Amino acid sequence: MAACRHCCSCLRLRPLCDGASHLPGRNRTLTQLQVRALWGGARFRSVAVDLGSRKLEISSGKLARFADGSAVVQSGDTAVMVTAVSKTKPSPSQFMPLVVDYRQKAAAAGRIPTNYLRREIGSSDKEILTSRVIDRSIRPLFPAGYFYDTQVLCNLLAVDGVNEPDILAINGASVALSLSDIPWNGPIVMMEASAENILQQDFCHAIKVGVKYTQQIIQGIQQLVKEIGVTKRTPQKLFTPSPEIVEYIHKLSMERLYAVFTDYEHDKISRDEAVNKIRLDTEEQLKEKFPEADTFEIIESFNVVAKEVFRSIILNEYKRCDGRDLTSLRNINCEVDMFKTLHGSALFQRGQTQVLCTVTFDSLESSMKSDRIITAINGIKDKNFMLHYEFPPYATNEIGKVTGVNRRELGHGALAEKALYPVIPKDFPFTIRVTSEVLESNGSSSMASACGGSLALMDAGVPISSAVAGVAIGLVTKNNPEKGEIEDYRLLTDILGIEDYNGDMDFKIAGTNKGITALQADIKLPGIPIKIVMEAIQQASVAKKEILQIMNKTISKPRASRKENGPVIETIQVPLSKRAKFVGPGGYHLKKLQAETGVTVSQVDEETFSVFAPTPSAMHEARDFITEICKDDQEQQLEFGAVYTATITEIRDTGVMVKLYPNMTAVLLHNTQLDQRKIKHPTALGLEVGQEIQVKYFGRDPADGRMRLSRKVLQSPATSVVKTLNDRSSIVMGESISQSSSNSTQ
Repeated sequence: MAACRHCCSCLRLRPLCDGASHLPGRNRTLTQLQVRALWGGARFRSVAVDLGSRKLEISSGKLARFADGSAVVQSGDTAVMVTAVSKTKPSPSQFMPLVVDYRQKAAAAGRIPTNYLRREIGSSDKEILTSRVIDRSIRPLFPAGYFYDTQVLCNLLAVDGVNEPDILAINGASVALSLSDIPWNGPIVMMEASAENILQQDFCHAIKVGVKYTQQIIQGIQQLVKEIGVTKRTPQKLFTPSPEIVEYIHKLSMERLYAVFTDYEHDKISRDEAVNKIRLDTEEQLKEKFPEADTFEIIESFNVVAKEVFRSIILNEYKRCDGRDLTSLRNINCEVDMFKTLHGSALFQRGQTQVLCTVTFDSLESSMKSDRIITAINGIKDKNFMLHYEFPPYATNEIGKVTGVNRRELGHGALAEKALYPVIPKDFPFTIRVTSEVLESNGSSSMASACGGSLALMDAGVPISSAVAGVAIGLVTKNNPEKGEIEDYRLLTDILGIEDYNGDMDFKIAGTNKGITALQADIKLPGIPIKIVMEAIQQASVAKKEILQIMNKTISKPRASRKENGPVIETIQVPLSKRAKFVGPGGYHLKKLQAETGVTVSQVDEETFSVFAPTPSAMHEARDFITEICKDDQEQQLEFGAVYTATITEIRDTGVMVKLYPNMTAVLLHNTQLDQRKIKHPTALGLEVGQEIQVKYFGRDPADGRMRLSRKVLQSPATSVVKTLNDRSSIVMGESISQSSSNSTQ
């Protein structure tokens, strides 16, 4: 019985089947003997890479062998398995249909998921962001025109809380693709960073050290590829434009495209419309000349010519389509305090990229909780600063469905958040949410979000340590096809959307006047020399300082105080004796306070509470509410060891509720303190509601502040003085007589 590659039930039940089974990713079969060798681990290979104080262990051939490529990467006790599978029949889509999914498993941290299903559901922000990093790393290395459905799955097997699994996942994807027969020009190196405002020279040194060690990892992967003897498959077809059609389009449209790309009066919309008109005119002529060509081939051929003309102007004339030279910024305008009711706001405009940023304060209890795997290992970690990025369709003159946050929005927001996080004070008393809404987009909206977010934070009075700005650097290269090397290149400061689309790199960098806080490189080439990376960092640093000078003209430092309509936090002291009354049964009073005023109360220690009010007026209401709760119409001070007359207000199974004076909160006199004899119910002693009894006062319980009273101790013949608080008189019991002490507040 033969086993299908997509249905392995027979192999699971009977590994040594009669007949043959498919070798994963191949169109040939294995005999029974070969299957036995495979399951016996004959194909297992591993390599260890020394990374200074740590080792990276890479293995393949043991797990998930039906995948086209599979690898396990381990560092310390953290391990990630990555699989790669690609179809052999082309996809109908006109792009590279690549899906990357990084999934964390609670079992890897020795936990059970805490949701109601007790299983992994949905994807966390961490999983999505890691998937995006891997996607950006591996996508440029597939052959041009490779339109075959491809899926890379990263499965967290074990995590130790020390070694980062996302780093292992990136390397695992590189290994799985390299060891597979999928056409792919790896292994790789990926560049993304967050930094605590590090100096440029230190940052560059860190990159060089990182590249040094990544080269060692690449060598280890290449060693495995050589040992296993990988042979890449030959795709049925690579969807590349016909040279003949490209040449004909070049003759038809080159001059018209050149005129559009050198007309500096165009903006984004008019330039796109002009290019689209040329496209439509050219397509009509091409359909007559090449009637057998499909629509995609014609469109892609036109894109090749348009890209070539666009890039040649930059390479040969050192000019860009909007008239700027290679290092000039677009015009920048800034505005703060947009709306008086907001805690902080700013509008940042750079060319045709416009971002509105707002700042909102809330209580520390509203902070974001840490990633679920981090929580499982190290407990809940609060994050009191977050930046959320929104990109509505109208920002690019489009119509689209407005739904929840997508992967692109999440990624752009995370980058801007990383840029601003190092300057946020760690002891700020509020949770801070920055919302960045892109109103117009023509390139680098994430870096505009960092700039606008910095302005809005200063407008809100957040004492950030320094202003932050970000910029995107582009790249256009001229390649030597014979050597496969970059022959010439131009770096572009503050790129437009069209320069990103037709260029080879989107290199985003953010930081302060002092140093760097975030970096993300989207590289569309198989790789670039580190020399270009260093030049890009230097060019970005110059631009960053220029942007900060412009921003400082609008607001140069945080406001001395927050807005008048902003939230307020106060600390109140509640004695143990009044804590139960302050909180109320089951927290009733605090819930009522929040429902009526929006004020939230959280306990700091035994007698200290923190009160958060969204507005000053809400705090005034809360003060009145709290005063009303805690006040006593008649306050009494009790003497330790004295005997008082108490009135029974309620009979319970566990005892009786009593009051020593009319307006006090009733307290429980437990059955064990009612009589020397052991009783199961107060009625055994004939006690009734309204009856007066004598009790002895033993101070307050240090745990909850309640009165400690006892009737049992008075059942002995010892002499005592009963103090009646209602008429302030003394009752003499026994033989001795004592004068009653004066009464005062409880």
